[in-house]
Amino acid sequence: MPGRFKVEVNTKWCKGCGICVDVCPKDVFELKNNLVRVKSPEACIGCSICETRCPDFVIEVKKKSVADTNKRKEEKEKVLIG
Repeated sequence: MPGRFKVEVNTKWCKGCGICVDVCPKDVFELKNNLVRVKSPEACIGCSICETRCPDFVIEVKKKSVADTNKRKEEKEKVLIG
């Protein structure tokens, strides 16, 4: 489910090959200054194709904890309430 996963990229190890950008079915990544960055973390569906295909092991996909999910809901509510 979208928004239930956390995607991390270790930019110190990234060589900017762009494989993750090419294989991600949800367009979560982008190449910027020859490094991969997460542009749409909420779009991640947790398939881990990027993590599996990365030759440099720089991507980690984790399921968000209940605390992370609740914190995000609280932040959205604050924005809506004002």
